[in-house]
Amino acid sequence: MSVADASPVSEKPARGPKPPIPVSVLTGFLGAGKTTLLNRILQDPAMADTAVIINEFGEIGLDHLFVDQAGDGIVELSSGCLCCTIRGDLVTTLENLLRHLDNGRTERLTRVVIETTGLADPAPILHTIMLHPYLVMRYRLDSVVTLVDAVNGLSTLDEHEEAKKQAAVADRIVLTKTDLLNSEESQRSFSDLKSRLLALNPGARVLDTQTGEATPDTLFNAGLYNPETKIPDVANWLNAEAYEPNHHDDSHGHHHHDGDHHHGHHHHRHDHAHDINRHSDAIRAFTLSTDRPVSASALEMFLDLLRSAHGPKLLRVKGIVQISEDPDRPVVIHGVQHVFHPPATLDAWPDEDRRTRMVFITKDLPEGFVRKMFEAFSGALRPDTPDSDAMLNNPLAVTGFTSPPR
Repeated sequence: MSVADASPVSEKPARGPKPPIPVSVLTGFLGAGKTTLLNRILQDPAMADTAVIINEFGEIGLDHLFVDQAGDGIVELSSGCLCCTIRGDLVTTLENLLRHLDNGRTERLTRVVIETTGLADPAPILHTIMLHPYLVMRYRLDSVVTLVDAVNGLSTLDEHEEAKKQAAVADRIVLTKTDLLNSEESQRSFSDLKSRLLALNPGARVLDTQTGEATPDTLFNAGLYNPETKIPDVANWLNAEAYEPNHHDDSHGHHHHDGDHHHGHHHHRHDHAHDINRHSDAIRAFTLSTDRPVSASALEMFLDLLRSAHGPKLLRVKGIVQISEDPDRPVVIHGVQHVFHPPATLDAWPDEDRRTRMVFITKDLPEGFVRKMFEAFSGALRPDTPDSDAMLNNPLAVTGFTSPPR
């Protein structure tokens, strides 16, 4: 990845290559009701021009919705949605969709949704798109949607490491079966579950299927670009405020947790949800921000060292960075473990906030370690320490430096 070579990105209609197609990954805890949700949204007219990649047609009983068999495992549903099963591997399936679009067999394709099985780690699916030289030009990652069973979700988090990862990397957390919480014990367990999810992922939007909140529009439009204006919506995409030390959930309207005493942040000593998270899950969510422009080389070396040495611990990284060489055009970064999407340069800052902001969700990687490394590379060092050039020339020594006093 080369930050200096980041290419300008604009989603305004233009001649030349078509804008990349947004891809969402639908994942969920065992028994969370993914099949029920798929059945409902596949019949929604809002899913027209969307392709949904599933494992087996028989699993969700769609025969009554089929209107056209297009070959290559692709069928058109009465809603206008395309539905296809994985043939061979995911790359082949995604290429088949593009082939149908390019040769005119499919008129429009505005979104792709990929279903995962059971407790599958969504990271390999994200890597498939981010690492493929052709797919990364034709598709862009939009969102990870994780379904959570309100009745059994807490025990699933306790027993399955993959369930924690699914919740931690999600842009949307969808609560299912909340209508079955009929006892005081189940209500207490549900309250603990919401606290646990908030600790694992304070930035995710939480939706409840029983209240009708989980619609195609709310589930899938979580990417950098506003789907209507095609303008970057950095504040909504990053939601960095949810990770700030003084952020309270009850001031954060799109979460549906009981937010009277849970703080959606990463190092408040009295945050009950965070204490649960720190002791049991070792998954941390935090944000780094600075008013100081960062050189392209410093950013690149910081990310390269972080992902090469600690890639498996980086569950997800998102950010917008002010580059010192071109401060009026920010660079957007997005990574999952050791794989980062090619950085993109926006034409201009989308709003008045020109700070560098990076959101991290990590496992067994303390915030303080990442913060010190970033401060070393970005130049925020004590006056009596070696200068930043010396640090950049000796990246292995990064961990030996301390942060300036606060």
